[in-house]
Amino acid sequence: MKVTLIPERCIACGLCQTYSELFDYHDNGIVRFYDDPVELQREIAETSDVLEAIKNCPTRALLKDPS
Repeated sequence: MKVTLIPERCIACGLCQTYSELFDYHDNGIVRFYDDPVELQREIAETSDVLEAIKNCPTRALLKDPS
């Protein structure tokens, strides 16, 4: 699946990182991938922790596109 980050929607609540280590934050608290501060899309294997992070994001700053 493809995961897309939409930083403009992020409110820096921290939920996604509590569900999955795939996510981290810039210094201002806005979501990013843990190992790449500029990448906004990534193909990954579908895992329950990432799905929970996407499902529980209150602003839909994380999107799943089954590819």
